[in-house]
Amino acid sequence: MPSPIGLIAGGGQFPLLFAEAAQQRNRPVIAVCHHNETEPTLAKQTFACCWVKLGQLGRIIKFFHAHGVAETVFCGTITKTRIFRDILPDLKGLSLWNKIDSKLDDGILRAVAGALEKEGIKVLASTCFLEHLLFPTGILGKRKPSTEQWADIRFAWNIAREIGRLDIGQCVVVRGGAVLAVEAIEGTDAAIRRGGELAGSGAVVVKLKKPGQDFRFDLPATGVKTIETLASVKGAVLAVEAGQSLIFDREAMIAAADKAGIAVLGLNEAELALQNS
Repeated sequence: MPSPIGLIAGGGQFPLLFAEAAQQRNRPVIAVCHHNETEPTLAKQTFACCWVKLGQLGRIIKFFHAHGVAETVFCGTITKTRIFRDILPDLKGLSLWNKIDSKLDDGILRAVAGALEKEGIKVLASTCFLEHLLFPTGILGKRKPSTEQWADIRFAWNIAREIGRLDIGQCVVVRGGAVLAVEAIEGTDAAIRRGGELAGSGAVVVKLKKPGQDFRFDLPATGVKTIETLASVKGAVLAVEAGQSLIFDREAMIAAADKAGIAVLGLNEAELALQNS
């Protein structure tokens, strides 16, 4: 049998897409699913599956060893606020938790990845098999940003990069040169709603990777739900760092943006510099 690949799955469609892509490459998927996060249908796309609660690191390692897993990926979302109420660590998980100085995203995920690799389980980039899901460069729909909105994009870009450097979040909501919301533990959609309500209409959302982003986990992601949230507060622009984040249901996302009159674009530092010239 071809070598299996592990999947540590959170919520959303990313784990489902990964499992499908792995199957197409004849790699049996050995999945660890999280209660109250992972889609139950994922179990049908795997060779073997077990369900865990947050913090059960020892159980994950034992399960992977039992199935000969030497490589794994992290895919999908974990509701960050659950760390404060639903975590139920086993002894190995508790031991690791007590050793982590920073309880920010990168600190936790890097520590878990390090523990897995000490057990002979290499953590691969979450985009392996799925590079086609990376956000493209350019304007994706019919609408283009106005001159004023380009100014807001440039303004928000540096702020988003800085909050990423501090490992606070990946998204900023602005309008007219004012910061209306900064994403923190609540997530992108909640930040958009909060900032969009303050804007009244015309909010500009910029979402970037963190400096030194580790492609093994926590890549920014957008999709139809992001557009629906932005449309619900009459937002105007979604600007995302191209090649450094994921886009789900691209065609449906663009159609929803066009219907709502929202400009959607992928940028990088070079493209942004051209807009400044």
